[in-house]
Amino acid sequence: MILDTNALSAFVDGDAGVGDVLRRQSRAALPVIVLGEFRYGIAESRHRATYETWLETQLAHFEILPVTDETTIAYARLRVVLKRSGRPIPANDAWIAALALQHRLPVLSRDSHFDVVPDLERKSW
Repeated sequence: MILDTNALSAFVDGDAGVGDVLRRQSRAALPVIVLGEFRYGIAESRHRATYETWLETQLAHFEILPVTDETTIAYARLRVVLKRSGRPIPANDAWIAALALQHRLPVLSRDSHFDVVPDLERKSW
């Protein structure tokens, strides 16, 4: 399962629902895009030290998915399909979706715009 930024934030903040979903998964992955968005989000947070400590101690429990040449192909195809359908999604979420499709993993997210991505399974908590 791939977490989007909101799911990661909820998990770090102790949302039991995210933890319940993750405990039932054999694979928990973070796209490098999500990690970047999360680090950006905490950069000026008043809880920055707490979040950075969490990353130092817990990040090893997640597989970090890098963007590869294969990802760029999935990303470009996806953006074209969504543009032609008149239902584009934010660019960073398109990268997350491309990685999910590439690795054949569902996305844990509350963002319903992932539902317009063909062949992508979205789970919520």
